[in-house]
Amino acid sequence: MSIITIPRQLIREKELVLIPKKEYKELLDWKKGSFRVVKPTKAELKAIERGRREVRLGKYESWEKVKYELEGYHNRKR
Repeated sequence: MSIITIPRQLIREKELVLIPKKEYKELLDWKKGSFRVVKPTKAELKAIERGRREVRLGKYESWEKVKYELEGYHNRKR
């Protein structure tokens, strides 16, 4: 049995998955055929840029706040 040492810099806080090369190639082939690249419309590009600008300016809500508000909405009495 072979033993390999994985440097700490490689794994830091990430999870590491080892799979046979053949399965990795199959995964890449599946990925290529499963996802289409779609060119965004002018309106979509404008919306994306507006969102990026708002993030740069700090005009956004944290995920924790949004999640809290949605949970409250979902758990309200009817």
